Amino acid sequence: MSYVGQKKGNYAEMEEEHEEEISLMALEESKEGKKNEWFLESGCRNHMSGNKRWFSELYENFIGKVKLGNDTHIIVIGKGSIQMKVNGLTHIVKHVYYVLELKNNILSIGQLQEKGLSIKIQNHTCTITHPEKGVICKVQMNARRMFMLTAAMGTDICL
Repeated sequence: MSYVGQKKGNYAEMEEEHEEEISLMALEESKEGKKNEWFLESGCRNHMSGNKRWFSELYENFIGKVKLGNDTHIIVIGKGSIQMKVNGLTHIVKHVYYVLELKNNILSIGQLQEKGLSIKIQNHTCTITHPEKGVICKVQMNARRMFMLTAAMGTDICL
């Protein structure tokens, strides 16, 4: 969905050439940051990470910016794929933005659904299901009402 040159709610979007503006609705800062934890976020349009080591492929010529809820921006300096191991299975997550300033990793629920995954939130649990492979993971809601997925990343994955 594209609203080129228009405003829609809290989103201001631009044409996708070499620069794109992305809105980030919510961000919870962990004390250590950039751990193997990924926030499952429905208010964020794109997967994002600030850990360059995790990218199995990274196109650093992709430039953009992320608009935060307080109307400030942080810069996207690449886009690529990340391999993560969840419940013993390795998954390749594509179209992940590399945002150096980002202290937490974000998986966009909307982007997961576009890839055919089903997201069900019920009884304080978020279940992600693949149509053929079945349940990929179940994540319990934390005390701050957030869903955080823990995955093995980078050198922790044995392919």
